[in-house]
Amino acid sequence: MKTYFTKKTALSAFALIIASSLVLTGCGAKTASTTASAKGSDGGLEVTELRYQGSVGAVSFPELAEDLGYLAPLKLKFIGNTISGPQDIQSVVTGDIDFGGAFNGAIVKLLAAKAPIKSVISYYGVDDQTWTGYYVLDGSPIKSAKDLIGKKIAVNTLGAHHEFVIKEYLHRAGLTKDEIDQVTLVVVPPVTSEQTLRAKQIDVAALGGILRDKAEERGGIHPLFKDKDLFGTFSAGSYVLTNKFIKNNPNATRKFIEATAKAIEWARTTPREEVVAKFESIIEKRGRKEDAGAIKFWKSTGVAGKGGLIADKEFQTWIEWLVKEGNLKEGELQAKDLYTNEFNPYKDEANAK
Repeated sequence: MKTYFTKKTALSAFALIIASSLVLTGCGAKTASTTASAKGSDGGLEVTELRYQGSVGAVSFPELAEDLGYLAPLKLKFIGNTISGPQDIQSVVTGDIDFGGAFNGAIVKLLAAKAPIKSVISYYGVDDQTWTGYYVLDGSPIKSAKDLIGKKIAVNTLGAHHEFVIKEYLHRAGLTKDEIDQVTLVVVPPVTSEQTLRAKQIDVAALGGILRDKAEERGGIHPLFKDKDLFGTFSAGSYVLTNKFIKNNPNATRKFIEATAKAIEWARTTPREEVVAKFESIIEKRGRKEDAGAIKFWKSTGVAGKGGLIADKEFQTWIEWLVKEGNLKEGELQAKDLYTNEFNPYKDEANAK
């Protein structure tokens, strides 16, 4: 029998991880990336490598930056894969990795718990080509938000992008808190969400990007709603670094962000076929025995700001949402304090929109 993680279980674990993360950080539990001989006083890099987590069958912008030569002499050190943004940024707090990324709402929640991190560059988002749909089977009796009461929705993790979007959809449809609490979110790995939906083990599956396109190609499903319909075009997630890392390694921080920003713009301005070919090459060269078939469905960066520039609204939206949900107090956090564009080479264009 397949085992799912329910919302109650996951949120309890989330709270425990946050608490333990902050304790470990205060005790200096982990060792930072390999230290370079020079401490950067002359503009040299303070560290030689950055530890990170990847995603199976996908290529991140830092990985693209390294392959394009933008990151050199700084190197990336892969320590494993993750499917959870909250887990990724918690690993930054504990010191297991140097940078990680998550949905901005999840970052706000971690910052509310006094995590010593800062968002430094956007890395994914929603546009006309890149979006997430919440899919049901053709012929499903689910036609509206009201029909989701008592049903199961598969998401990649809790407390992140999918949960926020689903709850907003339910709120806008006029469901009460008691009715919303009857909609069950279950954690299912993204690569098996489509299969789980088709097997009728869940009622709705969150499918985005290349996994969504592969599923649509097979047919028999359609979106009940889309995140783009609710929020329009926006950058949805950011990479974070600890405040300590930024303070102790300003040159490495700048190099990482500049390289990632340039990689985002390379992907944005290069013909799609070339980008896909580059991604396929990176996956083949890294030799992790993963299926690169889904990469051919890549369409766009989804990042709203040039070079991953972060805008106030990309955090303010979720601050207001968490206040409405009772998870934050009014005025507890200010969007401008949660991120920085200081190291982004396109920062002069931050207010150009």
